[in-house]
Amino acid sequence: MSYFTDLSSLVSRRTALKIMGVTVVGAGLGYSRFSKPQPTIYQPDRLDLPLHLDRQKTVCVVGAGLAGLACAYELTKRGFAVTLLEKSPNLGGKIASWKIQVGEDEFMMEHGFHGFFPQYYNLKSIVEELSIEENFQSLEFYSVLFRKGEYQPEVFRPSHSAFPWNIVDLAIASPNRFQWGINLINIKHLQVFQAITGFRIPQTFKKYDALSVADWVAEDFPQGLYDLYFLPFAKSSLNAPDRLSVGELLQFFHFYFFGNPEGLAFNGTRDDMGTSLVKPIANFIRNHGGKIIPEATVSKIQSQEGKINSLTYQQGNLQTDVPFWVEGNKLLEDGEYYGAGDRLYLATNETEVLSLTCTHQGCSVHKQADGGFLCPCHGAKYDAAGKVLQGPAKRDLAAFKIIEQQENKVKLVAANAIADGEEIAIAADYYIIAADVPGTKHLFDLMQGDVNINIGNKIQKLAVSDPFAVGRFWLDRDFSWEQSNFASLSGYDLTDSITLYHRIQNQFIEWSKRTGYSVVELHAYCYKEKEFPTQEDLLATFERELFEIVPELQGATILHKELVNQKNFSGYPPNSYRDRPETKTEINNLMLAGDWVKMPFPCGLMERAVSSGLLAANAILQEEGLQRRSLLSVNPEGLLNI
Repeated sequence: MSYFTDLSSLVSRRTALKIMGVTVVGAGLGYSRFSKPQPTIYQPDRLDLPLHLDRQKTVCVVGAGLAGLACAYELTKRGFAVTLLEKSPNLGGKIASWKIQVGEDEFMMEHGFHGFFPQYYNLKSIVEELSIEENFQSLEFYSVLFRKGEYQPEVFRPSHSAFPWNIVDLAIASPNRFQWGINLINIKHLQVFQAITGFRIPQTFKKYDALSVADWVAEDFPQGLYDLYFLPFAKSSLNAPDRLSVGELLQFFHFYFFGNPEGLAFNGTRDDMGTSLVKPIANFIRNHGGKIIPEATVSKIQSQEGKINSLTYQQGNLQTDVPFWVEGNKLLEDGEYYGAGDRLYLATNETEVLSLTCTHQGCSVHKQADGGFLCPCHGAKYDAAGKVLQGPAKRDLAAFKIIEQQENKVKLVAANAIADGEEIAIAADYYIIAADVPGTKHLFDLMQGDVNINIGNKIQKLAVSDPFAVGRFWLDRDFSWEQSNFASLSGYDLTDSITLYHRIQNQFIEWSKRTGYSVVELHAYCYKEKEFPTQEDLLATFERELFEIVPELQGATILHKELVNQKNFSGYPPNSYRDRPETKTEINNLMLAGDWVKMPFPCGLMERAVSSGLLAANAILQEEGLQRRSLLSVNPEGLLNI
């Protein structure tokens, strides 16, 4: 039995409170140890208004990620004629799924593991309304594992205690509690404690938004607190500490812990996200008269007299004649590159570029010594002109022309544009842009006519975080594992989490039972491109760290591997809060939705996306004199606003 285990049996709740310096706080609040706070209702309607539309109103939603799906769902349910456009062939955005082939087996692949926390009140309400609760399962607990030996694993379990009692529970349960390093006699430590327990909108952002997390913790910060909680949780916001606003981090902590009475354990899906969540929402929209159009590329948005008059799109594959901007990539030095992640382009001459996105499963191919290209994921080969030489790819790499060039970006258009149909115009009463940050910037570039300069400037200031990557591996053996089937990792060069899919999702559980093999996923939340400039670097590092994390797998054969590598997650850098656009815009009939909009209550990740979509729907419902949907949040303010 360890020293910490022996000591923990002697630590009472009163002692733990003294350790954290919150005895007086707990007594002063008069907070019941056994009273679970209820969610807060955001702006409840005081009048009893109609729920359903009694006249014809049309809405066009652009983007079928969680934000767009949630918005379309609510408006369709209320009687609006909704058209939902999605550029990809797969609905769901960052939670989309698609089919892959592994030997003779077919699986659904997705963008990585997603956890559903119990305080995702608005997302949960949609799940309950659709009666799909059985698609989710509790993961019971989850762990944070540390590469270096100075900390023991942290384990988080369900709890129904609000602040400060959740800290007491954490202090009692944590084997590292005496290494937190917080001393409330130290003025800097006291300020940190006040900041993380006293979150308020907009006061917290006014005070802390100009500061990066890295700068905040650089001097006299409780080191253990940072190593154990701040660093792992900051990175799970998909923003690196050197590029994340302290204000946003404090909102993240408030939502996930200090203002959250639900505990930190969470649910996962029994099947892939597309099957478990996206498909039921999409089916509801279609079954209630809504139209969903995949592979729809917007080509023009016409604005006049302070409102949008029409939107034009082409339907077909992604090789349309709609131009788009892409930024230069100076990290790759063996040519003139543009873009990043799995949207990478290489100039072949002064006027033409080649897409390096493999036409098989979307990995980025890598230039070889002979001038050709090789896919690091599944071995497809192309010649220097992008022609397929060896499968599994069936189509050549896409070619584009440079039609305009600025200092660090170029405007491209498909060299051989193909669309299944003519341009189609939509004239709707309301429009919602619910794309990701790059997509939203592109849509505003397409606006013509009377374009509002203020909202356009706000959109162009939106940031994208460092890229993220997911490596999923099929291996020819199983292994023992005492930690949670999803676990956060800290201290590795690349890897931030591990997921044992063969113990979570049905499709992989069945495959593992039949074969005795395993499926393991590693996730890098926000890696630095300078350190891993190519997808070959990512895969090689993931493989090396996998065998370090799970030593039992050393010597195992990797039967198949999948890489997801994108640079499109929302960034929350210092000084971004003030100019972040809100749901309602200066364009009368245009609403915005996505996890990048400024939210009036604390939320994060999937819940932030869903809540923004429902806020956009509520804005339209209010315009039409209908009852708004009740939106829930954790307590919007910290309890120690002193």
